[in-house]
Amino acid sequence: MKIAMVTNTYTPHVGGVARSVQSFTDAYRARGHEVLVVAPTYPGCAPTEPGVYRVKALQNVYDSGFSLALPVPGQVSQAVDAFGPDVVHSHHPILLGDTAMRLAASRGLPIVFTHHTMYEHYTHYYPGDSEKLRRFVSAIATGYANLCDLVFAPSESVRDTIRRRGVEATIEVVPTGIDVDAFRAGDGRAFREAHGLPDNAFVVGHLGRLAPEKNLEWLARAIAAFAKDRPEVHVLIVGKGPSQEPVRRIFRQAGLADRLVMPGALTGDDLTGAYAAMDAFAFASVSETQGLVLTEAMATGTPVVAIDAPGAREVVRDGENGRLLRDPDEAAFAEALAWTADRPAGEAEALRAAASRTADAFSIDATADAALGHYTSLIESGAPRAAQADGWSIVMRRLEAEWNLLSSTADALGTAFTTQALDEELR
Repeated sequence: MKIAMVTNTYTPHVGGVARSVQSFTDAYRARGHEVLVVAPTYPGCAPTEPGVYRVKALQNVYDSGFSLALPVPGQVSQAVDAFGPDVVHSHHPILLGDTAMRLAASRGLPIVFTHHTMYEHYTHYYPGDSEKLRRFVSAIATGYANLCDLVFAPSESVRDTIRRRGVEATIEVVPTGIDVDAFRAGDGRAFREAHGLPDNAFVVGHLGRLAPEKNLEWLARAIAAFAKDRPEVHVLIVGKGPSQEPVRRIFRQAGLADRLVMPGALTGDDLTGAYAAMDAFAFASVSETQGLVLTEAMATGTPVVAIDAPGAREVVRDGENGRLLRDPDEAAFAEALAWTADRPAGEAEALRAAASRTADAFSIDATADAALGHYTSLIESGAPRAAQADGWSIVMRRLEAEWNLLSSTADALGTAFTTQALDEELR
């Protein structure tokens, strides 16, 4: 099978969507399938990348760390035609997502869309952030999903939410999988030694993009409250982003700067080692669609303390593999960390074992096979229709795609200016 993956984020960008696209791409290729990734340029891209077509892009738009692709339609089309995909998989509803829709429609190919993100949680990066803008971007994603032949939801919570918001297309739950064995091989002792974390320290960790939508200042205050009267507690926060300095400031003001380690974004053995160095993984985001970092942490046997929200509730079982807190305040979160730290040896080992077992259900082998099965069923069903190669048919399909995208945008604008409220959260 030949699969075109079209995405607005990809390596070397560090983020959940980029990692998801890379994980599935690697798994598909390992099974003998061919994949072409169409993605923007990013600083640090390799000069040559087999199986990747880079689109010129503006860098670090609005200080978000993201690239804004500037596709040249003819060049992208030539690359896709040379590849000859059987299916197009779009990972965003805008920018290169529109390109994916045009590519699939004009060639009579089925198109799959993964609803990775609840986009209304990211409008603070753009000028004019408002409730209307949040309704608009949510409606754009819903309209785009309804133009696709199949939608992947990363979790049951996302499936239920987007169905409630008006997605009528077929939805399948396909989480991003992880290489469980690679995370289990993480060397936590070596990581601690390299970063000055004592062997006997209780390390509370967090990993991800350090950005406001991750609720990191709230999390930092809760961790600081837990750590303040416990000299054995050290804090490891991995990643980079605009919240990095505010987080540092919170720990500095709490007198804990000497027990905070922030090594930046990590990959490879450093990444798996960081997870393995943690005794508890702390997570306070309510904007996730899947708890990818939670399953990665659990693969190393690290229990998780998290707020009950999409992504976390599908993974964390309160009291079994961590703590899952409904509507907590910072004090309650600090108490949950204390509960985890104070488990007797036997109970602590049971927490770690349960966490490790949980991760097994999210292996990339299982999720990639599920996705490939859905691709195969879609192709065999003949969706959307057999492609005709004559020029007039191609033009008509392209015009239909443009009209559908324009109509979807107009509908989204109409939704933005109604009084209909978005769900306050995905909760």
